[in-house]
Amino acid sequence: MGEAERGEAAPRIEISFWCANGHESRPSFLQGAATPESWDCPRCGWPAGLDKDNPPAPPKIEPYKTHLAYVKERRSEEDAEAILSEALDDLRNDPFA
Repeated sequence: MGEAERGEAAPRIEISFWCANGHESRPSFLQGAATPESWDCPRCGWPAGLDKDNPPAPPKIEPYKTHLAYVKERRSEEDAEAILSEALDDLRNDPFA
């Protein structure tokens, strides 16, 4: 089915969005429709805004944390030493070990 069978296309406008990397995206929207304040950049995935000179900040990416890193957040070195000493004492006093 071609354009002739569908009738006339609705009037559209292109709006420029810029990300912090300087990429410009120009999606088209129906003329008169509400347009979003931000848009995901198709090149880098960062948020893009309408103001070229003041684009949205890139998302803060938390680094991957290991299980040990989470444990170190909850326990101090002194706590770790006490737990290790207790576990070693239990192993040394276990008659089946």
